[in-house]
Amino acid sequence: MCADAPSENASGNVQLWLERSLQASHCYTFQARAVAINAIDVRTLALSHRIQDGIRQQVVQLLDGPSISVERRSRVGQLAWSAESKNGAFPSLDGWVEHTSRFYDISLDEDVRVAGREAATLRFEPHDQQRYTHEWWLDNTTGLLLKHVLSDSTGRILETFQITQLNEPERYTGPVVIDALPVSTEPAWQPSWLPEGFVAQPTFSQDDDAHQRLYSDGLATISIFAEPQAGPQELNRGVHQIGVSSIAVDEYAEGEQYWQLVGIGEVPPSMLQRIVQSVEFD
Repeated sequence: MCADAPSENASGNVQLWLERSLQASHCYTFQARAVAINAIDVRTLALSHRIQDGIRQQVVQLLDGPSISVERRSRVGQLAWSAESKNGAFPSLDGWVEHTSRFYDISLDEDVRVAGREAATLRFEPHDQQRYTHEWWLDNTTGLLLKHVLSDSTGRILETFQITQLNEPERYTGPVVIDALPVSTEPAWQPSWLPEGFVAQPTFSQDDDAHQRLYSDGLATISIFAEPQAGPQELNRGVHQIGVSSIAVDEYAEGEQYWQLVGIGEVPPSMLQRIVQSVEFD
């Protein structure tokens, strides 16, 4: 994946910019400083992306308040999004681009500047009211994401993420091994309604009980959790907002068995609530 990055000039070509951005997120080591701004607060972050022996290590450290670090490891080339995975193979870049463009109008604006670097802007305008608008500022040299703005259907900005300092990235050219996806346990429940374009993603549990389902339309992601309860709970049902994430909470009861249902996603609250309320058990 990293060895055959597109060499064509991406100028004026939306698809090449999209492919370049997805490859860049896997194929460069770098360190950076960034800010994230939403209606609640402003956070400063230290970002680190390392690659060793085909394994990505992503670390985000909060620089305000208590020192908190979040680390994630995954294989280079292991794409988070998949519309179709045959024989465990991960999806192609053009498959992701094609799927995303079915639900968003994508426009390109070049010759912009972010954090002292030349960049291009991609704007993803949803075809319906069930998604948010995304704007990406991508580095001309590498394709790395320098800035991301998320806004609702009224144009109100929900969150801005921006790199303020990017140490010169280095490209990974080592081997990439794509493992077959392990077989995951299917939960005994599913939503009966999803917005068009949201497709199931693989999830993996440490035990035999699967309590999560994950869906994506290529940009937005929705997680749904169903946890068994001993009896009726005093739940704060309804829709809540934490930063840009909507959280929908509900309860399902069948006989003496109770389940707490929770949905989380960067999508409009009313849509997330409808998804959670549509959950049906086998």
